[in-house]
Amino acid sequence: MRHLLLISIAAVHLHAAGTGQQAALPAGAKLDPQRVLAERYAAQSPISVPVRPAAAAPAGGITNVTFETGTTQAQVPVTFGQVFAPGALRPGEQLAGKLADGGTVPLQVDAKARHADGSVRHAVISAVLPRVAANAPLAMALVRSQAPAGARMPAPAQLLDQGFTASVSAVIDGERYTASADKLLVAQKPATWLSGPVASEWEVAAPLSSANGQVHPHLSARFAIRWYPAAHAARVDVTVENDWAYEPSPRNFVYDAVVSVGGKEVYAKNGLTHYHHARWRKLFWWGAAPAVHVRHDTNYLIATRALPNYDRTVSIPDLALAALQSQWTGPRTEPMGVGAAAQAMPTTGGRPDIGLLPAWGTMYLLTMDQRAGQVTLGTADLAGSWSIHYRDKRTGRPVSLLDYPYMTIVGKPGDTLNPATRRQEAFPPCAAPDACKSPYVHDVAHQPAFAYLPYLVTGDRYYLEELQFWAMYDVFSSNPGYRDNAKGLLKPEQVRGQAWGLRTLGEAAYITPDDDPLKRHFVQILNANLDWYNATYANNPSANKLGVIANGYALVYDKQTALAPWQDDFFTAAVGHVWELGFDKAAPLLKWKARFPIGRMIGPGVCWVDGTIYAMKVRDSASSAIYNTIGEAYRASHKSDFLALPCGGPEMAAALKLGIGEMAGYSSVATGFPSNMQPALAYAADAGGEAGRKAWAQFMARSVKPDYGTAPQFAIVPR
Repeated sequence: MRHLLLISIAAVHLHAAGTGQQAALPAGAKLDPQRVLAERYAAQSPISVPVRPAAAAPAGGITNVTFETGTTQAQVPVTFGQVFAPGALRPGEQLAGKLADGGTVPLQVDAKARHADGSVRHAVISAVLPRVAANAPLAMALVRSQAPAGARMPAPAQLLDQGFTASVSAVIDGERYTASADKLLVAQKPATWLSGPVASEWEVAAPLSSANGQVHPHLSARFAIRWYPAAHAARVDVTVENDWAYEPSPRNFVYDAVVSVGGKEVYAKNGLTHYHHARWRKLFWWGAAPAVHVRHDTNYLIATRALPNYDRTVSIPDLALAALQSQWTGPRTEPMGVGAAAQAMPTTGGRPDIGLLPAWGTMYLLTMDQRAGQVTLGTADLAGSWSIHYRDKRTGRPVSLLDYPYMTIVGKPGDTLNPATRRQEAFPPCAAPDACKSPYVHDVAHQPAFAYLPYLVTGDRYYLEELQFWAMYDVFSSNPGYRDNAKGLLKPEQVRGQAWGLRTLGEAAYITPDDDPLKRHFVQILNANLDWYNATYANNPSANKLGVIANGYALVYDKQTALAPWQDDFFTAAVGHVWELGFDKAAPLLKWKARFPIGRMIGPGVCWVDGTIYAMKVRDSASSAIYNTIGEAYRASHKSDFLALPCGGPEMAAALKLGIGEMAGYSSVATGFPSNMQPALAYAADAGGEAGRKAWAQFMARSVKPDYGTAPQFAIVPR
């Protein structure tokens, strides 16, 4: 049995069954489904549902951002990421920041990805705010403007002339290894991430080396230096890595780490255990450090469809946000910690990190609260602690399946032989049996969405690479033959693994910058997966009629005759998300997948009360064909005396030990099976026509709902 862990954040407890109603709605069995639909989801366009505004934004902008600080500051440097709807910022158009007093702030827009029509999809925006007053949020509308006159771009030499220095060192077995950002800016041609009159960001990287020039074979440093000339300040982004893909004898290292900026020690950690194929990151400032929190417009972020349609009527209690902040302390938040994530991903049960977004990320999205932001961005930083990071020395980027189609972490040596190159592409074994031990266990089937939202809202390349590392791991971790080598098919995974792998792969294909060589790689691998699913299911006349995924350990229950609807719902939700990201090949798959959640709510011969059954029988034996109708599956999954009970009546409620009108599967719990079903059913309602709308209405008619206030990751509603 799948054990549900009733996750609470500090002392914030989930409501008991029968009391989990949302505010201002009738309670219990008196719940009127039409009133629910009218008052919660259909009275207004979801885009117009107000999010807690920090300040009134000026009119006329594409969207707006708000800046908050606890101390009055002048000449404040800020950079943030912004996603745009198709057509919102067309080729040749620029942006300016419009303030409430009518003034404008020059904006530097570094466009990273574009929609098919050429309009900007994602950009990194930089500004120097003239003044932000303490506890007086400054709202700024992003308005279209004419392209500014050409300006001379700053060069690294200008920053170095002002005395900039930054370095990192690691003392290993008495030997000091170092890397210096200022020296690398002279010795290398830096990669440019941001370029303009407001901010320039240069990236340099090198192995750590000793005083006598000995290069460490595994440890390297990467610096991203973001300079704001007008503010006389630079952000110093330091990452130390132990992640070369094909360096022999990988292992953990224990060392004393020191980071210095401007000749001063800004961070030190003795006895830091750096796990193999992992990395850690810290941020510092050269010059005055700004202290500004950026609030994005939640409604607009969701309206772009870059993010799922989370229910903005969910109220996140301040107590839950305070609890997030209070728990953000100790070793879990330091380099090689994992933040809010579970240390063992395969741990069973409902968890805050499972979903299209984790609970903390959804809380951040819905509130734009600084406390939730700290946990969301901090846990994304610490996603580097997992041993899934494989960097290609040849390209300097996360290793790609298209370059090494036979690489894997499982299988026999012969499975990794590339017939074209006659070379084995297996990763080198660890230096010793215990050399690569880690307290963290990762997998694809329970993998959180660590870095996508952080990259969207910050534009930090570290988060982009985290997304890319995880997406590539998801497709190369399986046996090459099972995944069809370079195609990177997710079909060998558990159904939930296929779900979260498809989610991460789709996000990487969507948001990776257009000039990044991995963009084409992710799109190709995503298309290969969608092609396989469509050929196997959506466009296959012989595919099962239920709309269920039957590959990848799906039918493992009841002597291989039953599957887990909740896992299948995860997959449907992931397909819906990829479809909304604009990948048209997901459309037929979503339409086919919508049959299953819709059928479990309103299909002939089915009672919706048990539409969220833990395991559903879908065939007579391990060698039999899958049933043709949802009614057959429902009947096979229940005893005859239960089938004789009136649907939704008191007798059925008593048999299931539920309240009248309550769904089975922990309906009051935010991580229960009805909650797992909600995103799938929301996407099905959008893709399934009238049947989808009826299924959603029936779902909303249930008498017991969870309080999503402390765990909103499944609170997705139809568009």
